[in-house]
Formats: sequence, C-alpha cells, structure tokens
Amino acid sequence: MEKNEFMTIPQLAKILGISRIAVYNKVKTGEIKAIRIGRNYAINVKDIVDIIGQELSKKDKEEINKAVTKVVAEYGEVLKLLGRE
Repeated sequence: MEKNEFMTIPQLAKILGISRIAVYNKVKTGEIKAIRIGRNYAINVKDIVDIIGQELSKKDKEEINKAVTKVVAEYGEVLKLLGRE
C-alpha cells in the first residue's frame, strides 16, 4: 500500500476540527502552506505537525504540560520500569 504524501483541505479540516472554509482561508492567507493542483489544494503531510502545533492555544498547551507533569510525578517509577521492557 502506498503512503500519501499530501492531504486535502477537507481531510485537514476534519483533523483540526474546523470548517473547510476556515482551512481554505488559512491557505489563502499563507498560514498553511499548500500547493495548488488544478482547482484543489494539497497540504504536505510533513507540515501537518507544525499546523497542529499552531492550532493549540496557549491554554491548551499549559493544560497538556500540567497533565504530563502530574503523570510523571505520580507514575514516574512505573514509566521507567515500562521503558526498560
């Protein structure tokens, strides 16, 4: 099976949880890099991680950091043991 290198605007919209129009507008303003293929745009899969990182708000990032810190504090030894397996 061949792995796709590009994603369409509707596919990216579904991943980000926003409308296709919102993604299209971000492409038009240059916030999201895309290439035009005929009438459609294609977004390189390698750029998706950067795009998703941009979509996280500062508050979301803080909540994630708190959760990671809490898990490491509570289960750090268990995680170390699991890492050895």
